[in-house]
Amino acid sequence: MSIDKSENGLGRRDLLKLSAAAGVAVAGASLIGQNLAFAAGEELSLKGKRIAISATGTDHFFDLQAYNAQIEEVKRLGGEPIAVDAGRNDGRLVSQLQTLIAQKPDAIVQILGTLSVIDPWLKKARDAGIPVLTVDVGSTNSINNTTSDNWGIGKDLALQLVSDIGGEGNIVVFNGFYGVTPCAIRYDQLVNVVKYFPKVKILQPELRDVIPNTVQDAFTQITAILNKYPEKGSIKAIWSAWDIPQLGATQALAAAGRTEIRTYGVDGSPEVLQLIADPNSPAGADVAQQPAEIGRTAIRNVAKLLAGQTLPRETYVPALLANKTNVGEVTKKLGIG
Repeated sequence: MSIDKSENGLGRRDLLKLSAAAGVAVAGASLIGQNLAFAAGEELSLKGKRIAISATGTDHFFDLQAYNAQIEEVKRLGGEPIAVDAGRNDGRLVSQLQTLIAQKPDAIVQILGTLSVIDPWLKKARDAGIPVLTVDVGSTNSINNTTSDNWGIGKDLALQLVSDIGGEGNIVVFNGFYGVTPCAIRYDQLVNVVKYFPKVKILQPELRDVIPNTVQDAFTQITAILNKYPEKGSIKAIWSAWDIPQLGATQALAAAGRTEIRTYGVDGSPEVLQLIADPNSPAGADVAQQPAEIGRTAIRNVAKLLAGQTLPRETYVPALLANKTNVGEVTKKLGIG
């Protein structure tokens, strides 16, 4: 009996079996708080409300889009936004949360952040009677977290990678932000997928992506790795939990003439999607989130909460996997193509 296979020889049966196995971790999560939309015509208002928006940083496409969308949505619903940006400085982030708590807004929305840094202050806000909601932060002190389905994102990106490399080969992994909830989930899903393919190996030690200078640092680290593994075929793919390290890695591969290696990431930054659309670029796939819609949804959840409605623990906004085949369609759906 024949089995349909991709160009690289990985069978459809292999992928279906793997998808079912990897999906176990996703299934439960997908049923938790699957609150994607509000009823048509539902009236929401923040009139007379002061809503604090605390950003860890806005130097990345996702963060800036979510941050600006939140500010505009608060205004649209008649509220007053108190928006602050810590500029990727943990000390400043703690200070701004302290200041916001003292200002006693009607709610605080925290965008991203390392959990060990922000969680004590989210708890202090809750203890002070201030409702706390989050974007991409899995905190027990958050009433609701608006995010993408990061279990699904991690699984789908890993499946794409494994399929593209034919189910075997060495992969380089950036894992510098395991303390950030979405990054940890996506990494865990990669590991969960890879364990079903014993011929796929994550090279050790794993790389540590950094902020700031993410692109330049990734370029430097990948250039060093390529010097260590000069033979073509010795590395098949490079994975990162977001797509700014992917951008630097892709540039390093192009500069070194190692475009047989594919890169993978998450977020859907326009410059990375452009590289995926280039048939000569080593950029393989990027899961595009919808940060502006995530930001708007978080603020709508604030309005619902303050109106007395009960929120789920998590609200998921759909993400779109962009690869060499469908990137044009994805960018059109995102409104950036």
